[in-house]
Amino acid sequence: FFFDVETVFLYPWAMSFDVLGVSVFIEALIFVLILIVGLVYAWRKGALEWS
Repeated sequence: FFFDVETVFLYPWAMSFDVLGVSVFIEALIFVLILIVGLVYAWRKGALEWS
């Protein structure tokens, strides 16, 4: 369910995860949670139906 734009933000974070620390992990977790909430909202509204 992830698209290219999300990968652009998550890939550099994953490559430098051990250097950045816990605070950046929490920020990335919040970012992913916002994406999941948006996906669930769109799914329930039927925006992902191809008809």
